[in-house]
Amino acid sequence: MSRTAGKGDVAALIFGVALMLIMPMLISTYTLTVLVIYGMLGLSLGLIWGFGGILCFGQAAFFGLGAYTYAVAAINIGESTLPMLLSILVPALFAALLGAMMFCGRLTDVYLGVITLVVTLILFKFTNSTAGPQYKIGEARLGGFNGIPGFHTLNVPGQPNAYIWGEPLYYVCAVALLVVFFFVTWLLRTPFGRIAVGIRENETRVSLMGYDVRARKTALFAIGAGIAGLAVGLFANWAEIVTPGLFSLGQSAEIIIWCIVGGLGTRFGPILGAAGLAYLKFMLGQQTMVDNTLITGIILVMFVLFLPKGIVPAVTSLWTVSFAKRTPKGRRHRSSARRRGGAHG
Repeated sequence: MSRTAGKGDVAALIFGVALMLIMPMLISTYTLTVLVIYGMLGLSLGLIWGFGGILCFGQAAFFGLGAYTYAVAAINIGESTLPMLLSILVPALFAALLGAMMFCGRLTDVYLGVITLVVTLILFKFTNSTAGPQYKIGEARLGGFNGIPGFHTLNVPGQPNAYIWGEPLYYVCAVALLVVFFFVTWLLRTPFGRIAVGIRENETRVSLMGYDVRARKTALFAIGAGIAGLAVGLFANWAEIVTPGLFSLGQSAEIIIWCIVGGLGTRFGPILGAAGLAYLKFMLGQQTMVDNTLITGIILVMFVLFLPKGIVPAVTSLWTVSFAKRTPKGRRHRSSARRRGGAHG
């Protein structure tokens, strides 16, 4: 890891911890918890789409699958540690199987999007039709459109009666987001991550270089699904109910919009887009004059037309241009000479 990258990581960690401590003074921890969870969900799609080039319309499928896995396991086991692990593993394994079939079939982006969307709609339709008493796994009834309420919520590992809720749950979610963020940062710096970005840029060239493109795309797809599973395990504990709405088309569309608005190909963008738009939706939900969906659609159209790269890339470019203008010409020339000298060295 370069010295510049190390300094950037330290700065990001300090900024993240400071934000985690300051935000409860501005927004209630109940609202902040779901914003953090949505940020993690946005990052899960940002990883596979923004860096892997895998257009997935079915991130909500992994989100909902992890939620139902957690709820069913928590009811049958009576504590949260193993259910939380299963909420990560089950979506990851499902994505690995689905990804292997799609990528081995050499499907293009359009067909990938259609298949992931269809899988999401199938799961949505199935969970809505499980209202009868015969639809149960162990002691857990799937509940149809009513969903599954009343499961065991998050507890301290090994202490089923030591529940984590309220403000402590917020800090657990915030720390989890920081861990996921730095895991994604580390992953993208490994040879696996650099090759994944290369696949996004030119899949044919990477394949001709001898790399197994299908296996790497499948692995990245599964990792993104696992992160979505972690997010929804925490979401289930926040909401204390899981419903078929988690598989809905609206949920899938929102995740895509978060990434577009925040900025694809960045780590901060999907988090910022998810938290910002989710908070805007929360604020608009307190009034009845304007429809939430209409506002979200207008925002998407405006960004596609006038800020297609998203917020983070636009701000980064503006900062770079402004900094370059403030830097004296002689200093820029000396800095460029030092960089060229270092590169030749």
